[in-house]
Amino acid sequence: MDGKQLIIFVETWVYFILALVAFGLEAWAFFDCLRHKANAFEAVSKRTKTFWLALTGGAVAIGGLSLYGGGGGGFGTLGLFGLAAVTAASVYLADVRPAVKDAGRGGSRNMGPYGPW
Repeated sequence: MDGKQLIIFVETWVYFILALVAFGLEAWAFFDCLRHKANAFEAVSKRTKTFWLALTGGAVAIGGLSLYGGGGGGFGTLGLFGLAAVTAASVYLADVRPAVKDAGRGGSRNMGPYGPW
């Protein structure tokens, strides 16, 4: 195995591992979105459950294609679409999920910016 083949081999595996991590993140966002009630999304003014299911479902589909491509040949990492899919899932997990989760519990009056007090 010469240097060029080794680089291609390592690059393919790195892209595959990144696609696997991205797919896991997107699947987590989608299944978490399924778990919450529809009225919790509207109660915290975070669009609708249908909107987030469509967005995270599309992210899972793109993530699956990226995972199938694996970095070498095929669809590859889908470039900008893959980045948009990971971004959509990340926005859901970082912004929408905590708000909806807190609304589902009824909220806590003793919450400060860094946790309960």
